[in-house]
Amino acid sequence: MRIWYQVRDLGLARAFYTDVLGFTESFVDDAGAWAALDRGPTEIALTVGDPAEEGGVATIDVDDVKAERERLAAAGVEVGTAVELHGAIRVLDVFDPDGNRLQLAEEVE
Repeated sequence: MRIWYQVRDLGLARAFYTDVLGFTESFVDDAGAWAALDRGPTEIALTVGDPAEEGGVATIDVDDVKAERERLAAAGVEVGTAVELHGAIRVLDVFDPDGNRLQLAEEVE
């Protein structure tokens, strides 16, 4: 599982998580749009955006986002539309019974 945060300044956020909190960088997007940082079993992904609009979201890795969307929708779960994110990850918003947003993610080749 990873937690995604939107940040205004990716460089500043990367420095905070690595220098202050002790995370190590496992991935930095060539375009500078997002980065992944690890500390033990915890992974935080940082993406450039407006943190006030989105907040954080727990992301669960799956093999097939489209199949999960069909399965969850058939079970009556509120689901969003599968989208491409930076061309490398397909994500799907899913909402729990209290309206909390989770995200399912599939790495796309």
